[in-house]
Amino acid sequence: MDRRNESKARILIVDDHPVVRQGLAAVINGQGDMEVCGQAAEGRDAMAQIKALEPDLVTVDIALPDLGGLELLKNISAHYPDLSMLVISMHEEGFYAERALRAGARGYIMKQAPVEKLVDAIRQVLAGQAYVSDRVVSHMVRSLVVAAGRSKPTCVESLSDRELEVFRLVGRGYGTRRIAEMLHLGIKTVETHRAHIKDKLELDDAAQLLQYAVQWVSGEPQ
Repeated sequence: MDRRNESKARILIVDDHPVVRQGLAAVINGQGDMEVCGQAAEGRDAMAQIKALEPDLVTVDIALPDLGGLELLKNISAHYPDLSMLVISMHEEGFYAERALRAGARGYIMKQAPVEKLVDAIRQVLAGQAYVSDRVVSHMVRSLVVAAGRSKPTCVESLSDRELEVFRLVGRGYGTRRIAEMLHLGIKTVETHRAHIKDKLELDDAAQLLQYAVQWVSGEPQ
């Protein structure tokens, strides 16, 4: 492998939007201490590039067309436990950041953040530190207080990471067969996830699930 500039941290960008990847690459390559070594639009390609390129850090979006960002984080953590990962996403940090950290990420930052904060987040994670906003820290503290008081989480927060991904795709209008194709799961597996989601959200049928999911997704930045 040709690693011409060992003094620069090598970063792999994983995002399914080409314009976002190009923008992140321009920011990263504009720094003197880091460079983009590769880009991937989906999780499986990302895993192959990690093996081939041996990056120092991987940036991951939550919404990916195959594995989903949370599943990708878990896969990377299982196969490359020492590899630093930073989530850069449009999705609500108050809801997703804690899940991303549990999945193995060392930081979470919104795409809307100023460039200087993005660069600072990358440098902190590369240095082995965690990076989250003050808002996320406050949310996590509140979660600990709730847990100590044995209060139940909100309905959607009770979903597993995979159930949440299925729920989000339902809310975006995808049917069971298409969700199975997108997540590389069996149709029966998706149907099982849908059943568990309905149970946890106390919904009676598929129509209520669709309505609830659409309403929830409509409140997320896309």
